[in-house]
Amino acid sequence: MATVKLTKNELKSQKDALKMYQRYLPTLALKKQQLQTEIRAIEARAKTVRARRITLEEEFSAWIAVFGEKEAFKPEIIMVRNVRKGIGNIAGVAIPVYEGADFARSDYDLYAMPLWVDIAADRMEEALALDLEAGVLDEQVRLLNIELRTTAQRVNLFEKVKIPETRANIKKIAVYLGDQQVAAVVRGKISKKSLEVASRDAEESEEESA
Repeated sequence: MATVKLTKNELKSQKDALKMYQRYLPTLALKKQQLQTEIRAIEARAKTVRARRITLEEEFSAWIAVFGEKEAFKPEIIMVRNVRKGIGNIAGVAIPVYEGADFARSDYDLYAMPLWVDIAADRMEEALALDLEAGVLDEQVRLLNIELRTTAQRVNLFEKVKIPETRANIKKIAVYLGDQQVAAVVRGKISKKSLEVASRDAEESEEESA
């Protein structure tokens, strides 16, 4: 605990600091709860997206197998040309938001390739889009977790360090000032008593002289 001055001004400063900590702590605690809720929701959404991706891949493989020409389709013919992202905001944290993707296809011989390859390419683009969306959701979780750690540290700092420390400082200063006030009263009474005794002695001396 840092050394504090045992003065009235310091007492006021400590009381002001305590009010500030108590005012901001509920806001920080609410932000922490909001971040935890949002992270769980995004993780659930990412899990759903990946489950869709797995289902699509299974259907895709089964569908191609029907034609007996699975080796005819080469995933390399699909290329991601651009990923479109917006910017969202959760609890004051800027996060990327997946808005879609643009794909390009390499040239291939329309006569040599089976007719179903174009449909397969469409399915492949859909699968890649799901991968990209899941990746953006992972980035959202990463950024929110960073903010959550910072917010949790502040909550712990206020709850376990600053507020107890400030209350202890206020008590320490108040006790000291109280003791000083009592001592001043005692000194005043002693001084008054001394003056009374001195005055009485002076009066008695005058009477004896007379």
